[in-house]
Amino acid sequence: MWKGKERATTPDSDSEFLDLNPIITYRHLQSHALGVKDPLRVIALCDSDAFYAGCEMVRLGVDPEQPLVVSQWDSIIAVNYPSRKFGITRMDKVKDAQKRCQNLMVVHVATYKEGDAEPGHWENPNTKTHKVSLDLYRRESSKVHNMFKESLPAGVELEKASIDECFIDFTRPVREELLRRYPHLAQAPPTGTDTPLPPPSTPIIWNANTNLVPINPKDDVTDNPGGPSASTRGDSELEEPPITWHDVALSIAADMMERARDQVRTKLGYSTSAGIGRNKFLAKLTASYRKPNSQSVLRNAAIPHYLRPLPFQKIRFLGGKLGNAVAKEYEVSTVGDLLAVSLDEFQKTFGEDSIWIWEIIRGIDRSEVKEKPPNTKSMAASKNLATPVTMPCEGPHWVRVMAAELTLRLNDARELSPNLWPRTISLSTRQGWSVTQRKQAPFPFVRNVTIDVVAAAGDKLWKELVGPLNSTKPLSTKITHVCLSLHGVEAGEVNQQGIESFLSKTPNSPSKRKRKVDSDNEVDETMPTSSHGESELKLDIDYFVCDRCKKQITLPKELMTASALDEDIRRDALGSLRAEHQDFHFAQDLSRMPSDDERPRRPNSESTIHPKKKRKHKGGGAEGEGIARFFTKR
Repeated sequence: MWKGKERATTPDSDSEFLDLNPIITYRHLQSHALGVKDPLRVIALCDSDAFYAGCEMVRLGVDPEQPLVVSQWDSIIAVNYPSRKFGITRMDKVKDAQKRCQNLMVVHVATYKEGDAEPGHWENPNTKTHKVSLDLYRRESSKVHNMFKESLPAGVELEKASIDECFIDFTRPVREELLRRYPHLAQAPPTGTDTPLPPPSTPIIWNANTNLVPINPKDDVTDNPGGPSASTRGDSELEEPPITWHDVALSIAADMMERARDQVRTKLGYSTSAGIGRNKFLAKLTASYRKPNSQSVLRNAAIPHYLRPLPFQKIRFLGGKLGNAVAKEYEVSTVGDLLAVSLDEFQKTFGEDSIWIWEIIRGIDRSEVKEKPPNTKSMAASKNLATPVTMPCEGPHWVRVMAAELTLRLNDARELSPNLWPRTISLSTRQGWSVTQRKQAPFPFVRNVTIDVVAAAGDKLWKELVGPLNSTKPLSTKITHVCLSLHGVEAGEVNQQGIESFLSKTPNSPSKRKRKVDSDNEVDETMPTSSHGESELKLDIDYFVCDRCKKQITLPKELMTASALDEDIRRDALGSLRAEHQDFHFAQDLSRMPSDDERPRRPNSESTIHPKKKRKHKGGGAEGEGIARFFTKR
């Protein structure tokens, strides 16, 4: 067994990298089933430049060249690019940054204070009374994401990766554009669909705002985790290899990406940078090649020289314990050093799952781009308390501040999905990093969500968890962290009744209003009617499928065979069945919760850990002994 950089270095060739120039056939081009192994796959990552700072610049209308930072209390959390020229970085102290740049504009994030329904930008917010709000950035992030949806061609897949990043799968629209530009490729030759495509006959005209990562730079010196230094770009390029159809696909995606970025820039005022490559990993890596306000393309032929000088611990999931273990085991620091380690060697040392390391350093990533649901199933507002809570009477202040944030976020979400509603509300407290105390209760059904409604539910939980709201009796432990959250935030199914249908009705306002059509007939106003007064909507569904257990819940046979005249009865019965089934799941959730005096404890010995089934790995031993042992389960 060998170790050390002496054996880790490899000749300057592309032999360690796979599928740099895959054979593309007519079958690939005409296939409707596009997968992660498609040789014409094109993925982009679009990243908003210094997003928090950009949001504040747009809100305040400041000059693009004005140095600006966003602070949270006395620390800087976002730095725009003009500020970076002065050496200012994130987590610098505000006072230190102001010494480096005399005309620096410092904007504190918006904060909530008790009594306000929305966060505000206060001159001197106090951490003892205010709570930080990121609502502005969430809203602007949704605007950017929606603008990309509107601007990009039909058929793209978008996945929101974070508040300022979005993955875009261009494979399908690029395929369609390829066939439109080169119609002769739509018809396979007599030799069959497995015949390789002829090479492109025309040169590629790249978008003027697109940067190409060099294929053969003279040296591999790096000054950032994204690739070669600025001094090695441009003129350092040697002879270009022949263009490929994947290069053509990348150029088409670059044109589409530039048009969408221009829409975001002109209509919303935000600067973005994009990276375009053959998978998600390479697209994210390429997005940082030249920033800000640019887009870069990584052709397959440029992958080897782009990855070799990269410190491998900069790769996601290869930092921390796992990266340190790999670096120590083989005495390596860059991707190029690590390429000489064989797959068998990886798996003997780090287990069967370490094939992921072997593939990712060669630019192989088979993860899909999938659009995530627009609504989150939980919303949380938390506060690390600068001054700990020592008496129960000090808690309602923070409960109301957090209630304001949850109310605003829930109402914003309900504007997009009016049938959205949380199932439970919970309150948790802790001291330092000790065991968390938590209480949970059903969220009340109300017509309008207000701060008073959320705060009242939170106060009730505080009373049960900590003590009476007006008590000045000192607590046994000081509370340094409080979190109020909503859980099970889900939209109702199609045709499901809204929240108002569960609210009590007065005797004079029946749930089903009737109006006279003639002396003998009545029509339900809740049903659409024709010009003849006859109901056009019939109940033709006698069951529903639970979204949690996926079971089909069906009406009794005697109701399923009822005539159309009994639609009201059948509809009410189906609603009752649905409510009963939801109560069943809610009861199960409650049964899994710890009792009032039972608190979760961290295991401190092997006797407290439940035994798990062991699964053999190739050289990896039992489950948790391979690559998994380098990750902490949270």
